[in-house]
Parts: sequence; C-alpha cells; structure tokens
Amino acid sequence: MMIRIVKTCLPLLILMVTKAAFAGLPETIQKIKPSIVGVGTYNRLASPNSQLLGTGFVVGNGQLIATNSHVVPTTLNHNQREKLVVFIGQGRSPEVRNATLLTRDETHDLALIKISGPPLKPLTLSQHSVREGELFSFTGFPIGAVLGLYPVTHQGIISSITPIATPVNSTRELSIKQLKALRNPYNVYQFDATAYPGNSGSPVYNQQTGEVIAVINKVFVKSTKETLLSDPSAITYAIPVKYLRQLIHRHN
Repeated sequence: MMIRIVKTCLPLLILMVTKAAFAGLPETIQKIKPSIVGVGTYNRLASPNSQLLGTGFVVGNGQLIATNSHVVPTTLNHNQREKLVVFIGQGRSPEVRNATLLTRDETHDLALIKISGPPLKPLTLSQHSVREGELFSFTGFPIGAVLGLYPVTHQGIISSITPIATPVNSTRELSIKQLKALRNPYNVYQFDATAYPGNSGSPVYNQQTGEVIAVINKVFVKSTKETLLSDPSAITYAIPVKYLRQLIHRHN
C-alpha cells in the first residue's frame, strides 16, 4: 500500500494572514484620508482669514459632510461676509469650498452640511453592531491647522458603551435641556484613546474596512481646557453612527 505524503502550506498561510492583518490599517488610512475634511469659516477681513473649527467627513452623494453640531457656528458675521467653508486635501494650501448648513441634531450633536463643487468620495456607514473591547481608529485634525492641514490618526478600544452624561459641579448648574436628556439618555461609545478639540466630528472606523461606526464628539477634561494638550485624559466619547444614518434619512 502506498501512502501519499501531502505537503502542507499552513505555516505560509498563517504568515500571509498575519501580514495582511498588520497591513490593514495603513491601507485603510490611505483609502479614507481623501474623505476627511476640515470644517471652519472664512472671513477675508479677519486675520487670519480662515479658521478651522473641527473635522468632518464625506457621506451620502459626495457633497454632504457630516460633523458635530457644536463645530458649525450658530451665527456668522454677514456684515463682513463671513462664510461657512470646508477645507479639502492636505498641506499648507488646501482647497477651500463654500458650504451651507442643511440640518442639525443637537440632541446627538450631529450636523450635515453641503459643499459646492464636484462630489468627493464618501465613506461607508457601518451597519454592524460593536462590542466593548473592539479596536477602532479615528482620523481628524486634533490641534487644528497651525502648520497646515494634515490629518492625524489615533486608535483605541471601546472601553464602555455607556449612557451619555454631562458632568457638572452641582444640580443647580443643570439646564432644562440637560435635565430632559438625563431622564432619557442614549448610549455613546467611550474610547481609551486621546482626542483633542480639533477631533470633533472625526469618523471612528473599522481598521480593516474603513466603515464608520461613530463620530467623535467630546473629550473628558481632567482639570482645565488650558491643560488639555499637555495633560490629556485619554478618555474620548463618540456618537454611534446610527444617529447619523437617521439624520441623513430625515433630510432625504
């Protein structure tokens, strides 16, 4: 009886899978970066004339930008022809496009704005549920555009899925709006990752697929805002993407 010896390629397969896993995030970052934009204002009479207020990302038909509601100004100085704008690309001379606010969801701190010009590549919004302990990344402009527009990527695990809460020193500081929110809280994702003010509106995404699972909206401050850059808390909160899908659906 002859015994056929079959050579296995299992070690090679394991090596290939491992390399693919490690290569996933760099490839994903390069894929999503063209869809990351800066959200801000332009005032030709001011100095500087451009101000970056936060991060946004392309969704829908390629002309919609998702960001936080608190990133988009409630008023503009029309006497000085101040405009809402979006900064596209990277470097010291990004493309600047005019933008208009389409709708806000102040409860979930989300906003949709529309840009002029040709459409950009939209990101895909995830339909999958997430679990505590899973690792994700987010890309944005953490410290603004002091040296130019250069997107930065951070990563961290979901350390908790927890009801949203606004910390105050005493109940006397709670507004009527905050009291109503405390009665009917919704869950947000808490990340053990360091974000900064400019990250507001950054997409949180799957490292392999680039699908967006949440939108960064605030950072826990340990002491004062002035020490946020030098002494970050590494506790960041993000709004689940289902609320963004609902906002897009209501607008359509």
